[in-house]
Amino acid sequence: MREPAALSGLPRLDDLRRVTVRAEAPTKPRVIEVTHPLVQHKLSYLRDRNTPTVHFRKLVNEVTLLLTYEATKDLPTEDVEVETPLELGQFPRLSGKKVAVCPILRAGVGMLDGVLSLISSARVGFIGMYRDEETLQPVEYYAKLPADVAERDVILLDPMLATGNSTAAAVETVKKAGATSVRLIAIIAAPEGIERITRDHHDVQIVVAAIDRGLDERGFIVPGLGDAGDRLYGTK
Repeated sequence: MREPAALSGLPRLDDLRRVTVRAEAPTKPRVIEVTHPLVQHKLSYLRDRNTPTVHFRKLVNEVTLLLTYEATKDLPTEDVEVETPLELGQFPRLSGKKVAVCPILRAGVGMLDGVLSLISSARVGFIGMYRDEETLQPVEYYAKLPADVAERDVILLDPMLATGNSTAAAVETVKKAGATSVRLIAIIAAPEGIERITRDHHDVQIVVAAIDRGLDERGFIVPGLGDAGDRLYGTK
C-alpha cells in the first residue's frame, strides 16, 4: 500500500515523531488577586463606611488568614515518618527556610494575628513607616527584624498598597538585612503601587484581595476602604 501524500504545507507524521517538545518550567506569578467568594464577601464589609471598628478588626484578621493560605501555597515540603494510631507512614511537612512575618506599622499590625494563626512558629519583625501626606514619600522611623532574617522567607504585611513608596522602602529594608525571599500580603492595591513594586523589586510576589481603580489626588486608593489604620484603631 502506498503511503498517502502529505498535505501541502503540513509535515508528515514521521516528521512530527522526530519533534522534541520542551515544556517551559512554570513561573511563579508576581501578582495574585484572590477572588474567592469568601474573601470578596468579607472585603465588601471592610469597604462599608458603616462597619464599626470591632468588626473591621475581625474582618481584617479573617481576610488576612485567607490571603496567607494563598501566599504560602508554594512553600517547600518534605516527607517525614509519622506514626499514626494504626501504622507508620510518610507525610509532608514544611521544609527549608522558616518564616519571618514583618508588619509595616501601624496598620500592618492588624494583619499579624491572621498570619500567626496559620504559621505560629514564625518570627516577627516590625518596620515603622509612614507616608508624608504632602510629598507622598515614605519616612522610616523604626525597624526591628529577627537576627536571622536572611535565613527566612519574609512575609511583609500592609493592608493598602497605594503609591507603593512605603512598601518599596520596607522591601529595601528587609533586603538590606539579608532577606532574599520576600512576599507581600495586602488587602487592597492600586495599579500604581503594583507597578512600583514590580518595577523596583521584580522578585517580590504580591498577594491581594482586590486591585482597585487607582489613586485620588491625595494618594488614597479608590474606591478603597478609607484609612485602614484609622479604621482599625478608631482614630482620625
